[in-house]
Amino acid sequence: MAGAGHLVKRFAGSLVPGGPRAADAAWAEEQLLPAEVEIWRRMSAADRRHAAGVARRVAAALGPDVERAVLAAALLHDCGKTVSGLGTYGRVIATLSAGVAGRDQAVAWSETRGFTRRVGLYVEHPRLGADLLDLAGSDPVTIAWAREHHLPDDEWTVPAAVGAALKAADDD
Repeated sequence: MAGAGHLVKRFAGSLVPGGPRAADAAWAEEQLLPAEVEIWRRMSAADRRHAAGVARRVAAALGPDVERAVLAAALLHDCGKTVSGLGTYGRVIATLSAGVAGRDQAVAWSETRGFTRRVGLYVEHPRLGADLLDLAGSDPVTIAWAREHHLPDDEWTVPAAVGAALKAADDD
């Protein structure tokens, strides 16, 4: 799970209305495959705004030869959050609940019903996002980063420099 400072910054950002600037949204969609654009458009406005910023920082860090799949990874790493259907305050409850009960217990909640199930699905967003991207025909790097973006760096399967740039851009 991300550090407290990052979580507070993301919460505050989620309270700001609106998605990414029009130019950033257009640029983002240029980086994505048609099926990925559909997933991108299902993400919340705040998540798209955050993801566009992550992708812009990754592009700056890795330079003009950055691969499309890496930019797609930056843009779609949180796409699994759409499965839970939770808004900002539900996500706060999910994050705090997982911290108190433990990740394994929170994942088990995805097998229940109602709000508790949605909390479990939110906690499972990395796996669910990877599944969505796999079904969309995304590149293996894009899929892997969605699945691994909350894991320690020694568990990443993406190239270390790519993972480090993605993680730093997401935590900025």
